[in-house]
Amino acid sequence: MNFMNRNPVGGRPDTPPAYNTALTQHYVFLNPPLGYAYDALEPYIDELTMRLHRDRHLQTYVGNLNAALEKYPQYQDWTLEKLITDAESLPPELRVPVERNAGGVYNHIFYFQGIAPGGSNKPIGKTAEAIAAAFGGGDGFRARFKDAALSVFGSGYAWLALTPEHKAVIVTTANQQTPLIDGLIPLLNIDVWEHAYYLKHYNDRGAYIDDWQGVVNWNAVESRLPKLG
Repeated sequence: MNFMNRNPVGGRPDTPPAYNTALTQHYVFLNPPLGYAYDALEPYIDELTMRLHRDRHLQTYVGNLNAALEKYPQYQDWTLEKLITDAESLPPELRVPVERNAGGVYNHIFYFQGIAPGGSNKPIGKTAEAIAAAFGGGDGFRARFKDAALSVFGSGYAWLALTPEHKAVIVTTANQQTPLIDGLIPLLNIDVWEHAYYLKHYNDRGAYIDDWQGVVNWNAVESRLPKLG
């Protein structure tokens, strides 16, 4: 599959078209709207979890990242992706807060834009082709993705991503790390920090993963593919 020129575009109309505006924004960072109501993912993901997840958890990362960069105007035009991938270029006193919080902003926005009401269990278009080639189809992908998400020890994420050779892979990251630092192109992620599911699913991460798979916005995932050459 000949994916070329990594230039992601926005998702379907009921999600923020902000993939390339929210995730490539720079200081002062903002917490973008969900693009759907807090209760729109019921009964899969509950309203209170969505409110706390976006309005408190994500907002804390946004506030912390802005505070860290406030006194460093020379880095205020860096996008989220650049802050994540070039963190080693930052001065030591700035590097740690940026590494912790830029990933928190990026990962959460990516997560919220990858789910939507009326989600489907079936990948579409070129995404479906990539998944079929790598995992034998949607069922194989869902099983392997769930296993990966369950395997995350403590807090972190499971991701569907593309390698530089444009092969679909499933990877996991700890805490707020992202696949960007490994040169991968993220397509979809699931947040398996307990705050993402504990109010509804308690400690049953597997049930949360099953419910999450019912609201995946495959239109948004398809829009994240690099443009075809």
